[in-house]
Amino acid sequence: MKDFKNSVALIVLVVMLSACGNTDSTSESKVEGQSSSTSVDSSKAISFVDTQEGKPLEIDHAFFDTPAAKEFLTTGKNPYVNDEDAIASGKKIFGLYSCTQCHGPTAQGQVGPGLVGPTFKYPKNATNKGMFETIWNGTNGGMGGKGKGIMTPTDGMTPDEVLKVIAWIRTQGSEGLTGNE
Repeated sequence: MKDFKNSVALIVLVVMLSACGNTDSTSESKVEGQSSSTSVDSSKAISFVDTQEGKPLEIDHAFFDTPAAKEFLTTGKNPYVNDEDAIASGKKIFGLYSCTQCHGPTAQGQVGPGLVGPTFKYPKNATNKGMFETIWNGTNGGMGGKGKGIMTPTDGMTPDEVLKVIAWIRTQGSEGLTGNE
């Protein structure tokens, strides 16, 4: 009987200790010294799709660390469209990442396709969400992904930078296409 009680006590102790190590879904987790939590409710976040294969595209929500990026993550709408400061920054980022080499200085195409519409090589690029997905993870047509951690483990555009580039691209077309439709 004593062995039975000791066994039960040991099992209870093991269960209790196991429970102490568990965390709930609202706690923060650390990855390479950075918190992967964000104030964006994951259940309200939009779902991204890989332009190359049409599969779900997982992007760490911790990268969406500005108010504009967080708004985009929950709505798919680019808050930088029509923001002159963001547009000027987007133009600089477009040049910094050598986008001009393929898409030309006005994003209307050169070696690579034009990005301004009204027709797009990837029709999803008519929306900010679609163009974000294309820039972030790349295409089958030869463009490598420009998103943070896609180019190299530590380099690449942040979601905020991608949104600014998209805001600038939207100013280059004569069609008045904003991508927020």
